[in-house]
Amino acid sequence: MRQVLEASEMARALTRIAHEIIESNKGADNLIIIGIPTRGALLAERIAANINRIEAAAVPAFTLDVTMYRDDLGAHPMLAPKPTDMPTESLDGKTVVLVDDVLFSGRTVRAALDALGAHGRPAVVRLAALVDRGHRELPIRADFIGKNLPSAKSERIQVQLVETDGVDAVFIGAAAESEK
Repeated sequence: MRQVLEASEMARALTRIAHEIIESNKGADNLIIIGIPTRGALLAERIAANINRIEAAAVPAFTLDVTMYRDDLGAHPMLAPKPTDMPTESLDGKTVVLVDDVLFSGRTVRAALDALGAHGRPAVVRLAALVDRGHRELPIRADFIGKNLPSAKSERIQVQLVETDGVDAVFIGAAAESEK
């Protein structure tokens, strides 16, 4: 595995994403950040904290599990739902920024869009990804990207975060035989 982002580069990318979200939204009003577990949820918390620091605001970060909305559940029957922590009030009229660590085929994002429907109808849904690796299977693109990382389909992108892995880093390398 070859390291493509180190901790300081990740921090700068997340700060830049926060600034881009603020600019796109013309401030922090009516904004909700929602992460896709596991690492997307942690990144959402960091982005919300950056926005709150920059804008002196109180933008919340939530977690939305998409497991039961995936179109590949039959291929992965052992997937267990992860925690979901969504606002008790409806998302109606809000600007929602979905956050994931790696954007690949677009299928996880499609599942997240379906899952969001159970929580209301946001005015706008935008997408932030730390890494966009290409290879889309659906017409989905990120509005905010930390790093474009063209890769072969056979490669694996591994995002590591202090909270789960003890270090902030992004690696690229050959996929394990079990993942091919």
